[in-house]
Amino acid sequence: MDNVISVSIVGGSGYAGGELLRILLFHPHVRVAQVTSRAFVGQEVGRAHPNLRKVSRLTFCRIDELLACDLLFVALPNKVSMGVMEKLRATAGRIIDLGADFRLKDTAQFRAWYRTDHPAPHLLSEFVYGIVELHRDAIRTARYVACGGCEASVSILTLYPLVKYHLIDPASIIIDAKMSSSQGGNTPTAASHHPERHGVVRIYKPVDHRHSVEIEQELSPYAPGIRVAVTATTIEMVRGLSVTIHARPAAGTTEKDVWKAYRAAYAEEPFIRIIKETEGSFRYPEPKILVGTNYCDIGFSLSTRENRLVAIGAIDNLGKGTSGQAVQAMNVMMGWKETAGLEFPGLHPI
Repeated sequence: MDNVISVSIVGGSGYAGGELLRILLFHPHVRVAQVTSRAFVGQEVGRAHPNLRKVSRLTFCRIDELLACDLLFVALPNKVSMGVMEKLRATAGRIIDLGADFRLKDTAQFRAWYRTDHPAPHLLSEFVYGIVELHRDAIRTARYVACGGCEASVSILTLYPLVKYHLIDPASIIIDAKMSSSQGGNTPTAASHHPERHGVVRIYKPVDHRHSVEIEQELSPYAPGIRVAVTATTIEMVRGLSVTIHARPAAGTTEKDVWKAYRAAYAEEPFIRIIKETEGSFRYPEPKILVGTNYCDIGFSLSTRENRLVAIGAIDNLGKGTSGQAVQAMNVMMGWKETAGLEFPGLHPI
């Protein structure tokens, strides 16, 4: 096949790695060469990802068995890829990291939020933050991309037009995030044990969520000194993420102004949909119908009585929040159609 590149995945046995592999196996311009795992070495990928049984006969290999490829995806746990990135750079000319290690540009901020020094600070400036809608031109020429955190990504996309066009007070932003269980990864914990997890609406991070600094980093060019407050609540949902964002509107802001801002920012974006209807069960964004997709759905409601603008964003945390975002960035880096491999529209009912 013409215009096909070889890609490999480091850390392919987790949920993000499995979703990435699922997308790449059906991508028209990609041949998946290798997938690494520490826990499943020598076993077929279907052992970790049962949905891929008979879809691929690839077997997991060790990271030190990686061969050269055109592009490398890194899906390792936070604070792991930063220790091996120098070695990985010798494997591929382009790298997309799905984890947190290269998202922040400020080493002091990294130390404060991740409670460790970064072992490769000289690489931070080489990674472009992976939200295509904000950094398409930089990603087009980038060698290294760091995907945004899932909660940070949906919050940034929901807030970006409001901040860019000065429709809200940037010091008034409160983000209420509803998280699914897959965001905790596939390693069981006491909190994820079924009797403890079933039926919960559990606030697990009421203040100082680490994604706050990502949101502020990406939106500060449009509102210097911006500060956001995030509360994270886990609910009984396997995949999906919903944010309800409260902010004070700028004086005189109308609903028409908000519509104009979102349309100006996103009218030509293939994966952003503005959802605001007056009837039906899906009047506002609903993460359930986004499972398996790369869409970010955004809605809003403005109250003059309450002097409050509420913006709502929803994504699949493993899609637009992680693996779909990574493939979208790859498409832009390689000059392909941006939607290649990401056309799945979701299911309804589900």
